Amino acid sequence: MHKKEIETVFSLPAQKRYEYFIKKVADYEELWGLYDGRWAISEDDKGNKLIPFWPKREFAELSSIKEWSHYQPKKIDLEYFLSKWIPGMKRDGLKVSVFWNNKDSVMMETDRLLKDLEEELENY
Repeated sequence: MHKKEIETVFSLPAQKRYEYFIKKVADYEELWGLYDGRWAISEDDKGNKLIPFWPKREFAELSSIKEWSHYQPKKIDLEYFLSKWIPGMKRDGLKVSVFWNNKDSVMMETDRLLKDLEEELENY
């Protein structure tokens, strides 16, 4: 990816980054998290545990700062994510943080992310 594209997308409003995330994840059939022996997890102001995901390695790298500075981007196959991660996160009461840009993200239930990804995949 070109640096300018990365900067432009990273600075979009959260909802626009979410739309970009859905399209790119469906297109490349992969998504990225931050990993260091375990997956990075954050918490919102209501105490909900969130796992952050990004559409490309470069975006995850930009968020590997502060408490996540020792974490490395790790790829997750989309099919595996849909069949194993989503049910596991739902079972464990975890929510999704999509495309954190060190300021904000779209936070949601796993069911919504699953629905949006499945709808986008119908276009392929």
